Amino acid sequence: PMAAPPASTAVPAFTAVPSTQVAAVPAARQPIPATTTVRPLAGRRVLILGGTHPAAAAARTRVVELGGSAAINLSRTVTDAVLLPGGEADRRLRRMPELGLPIHDEHWLNAPGTPPRAASGAAPGAASPATDSSSPEREADRPPSPLVLPRGGVVDLPAPQRDAAPPWHITAAWEPQEAADIDVVAFVLDEDEQVTFDEDFVFYGVPENPAGTVRLLTDGPAEQTIAVDLASLPPASRRVAVAAAIDGEATFGDVGAVQVTAVPGTGAAPLARATLDAATTERTLLLAEFYRRGPVWRFRAVGQGYNDGLANLARGYGVDIAD
Repeated sequence: PMAAPPASTAVPAFTAVPSTQVAAVPAARQPIPATTTVRPLAGRRVLILGGTHPAAAAARTRVVELGGSAAINLSRTVTDAVLLPGGEADRRLRRMPELGLPIHDEHWLNAPGTPPRAASGAAPGAASPATDSSSPEREADRPPSPLVLPRGGVVDLPAPQRDAAPPWHITAAWEPQEAADIDVVAFVLDEDEQVTFDEDFVFYGVPENPAGTVRLLTDGPAEQTIAVDLASLPPASRRVAVAAAIDGEATFGDVGAVQVTAVPGTGAAPLARATLDAATTERTLLLAEFYRRGPVWRFRAVGQGYNDGLANLARGYGVDIAD
């Protein structure tokens, strides 16, 4: 695994990849360590608008380096937006003024804290009490910030209480797609990383395993959720792997970033979030997993892609898939 960069008080410059330039998608990097004092986007959730896949990926990586969380879709938890070349055509831009969200250009990621540009429909230079995302009113309404994990990042989970522990929810979200259907699936695996029964493969056709410990809760076009009852899993179940698959010829390079969030129950604050942004030609993507390490359950953001379809991924986990 890639080592974290050394702690430093200097913030390196960010340069967006021009929208006309073809560049390799940057590899996932560790965020700036918590020991450094330079985390100007701590507690902020930033939505990137426009840009090519490599440019947007570089911008989202930069947000994480600065201590923030990169948003994929416009939601109530978004605090800022960054406009890259081509983002002017994004329909979400028209909602920014009514939500009071500041809009920044790509250079803002070099010096967060500089004044935002005027939102579309507002007078240039016009100020609004809601425009300052660090105002006390917005801070009070904002839920606690989740831990931002890099690709491959791991966090220990609180010990489940068998009598009252709610199921964990893994939610995957992406930008709405017109030319691709995406399905989120799960596999309940033993110590050999194989399913015990074919029915331990949970997907839209079989949305719950026989024990009811793993379920597909939400089957939407841009967000889907898997619920996992860790406290009720038998000792032989060592791992629950969650993946996404594209039906058709599109790839995850066409889809762009997929955001994965781990939440301890319905309506709770997220524990961890990861933005998986390095896919290119892959048609299936292993998103995240819960796994046992001794008496402790852990959550890992994976982000491993495969060019094969869902059937081959399922076969690799021991599911009997007819040709």
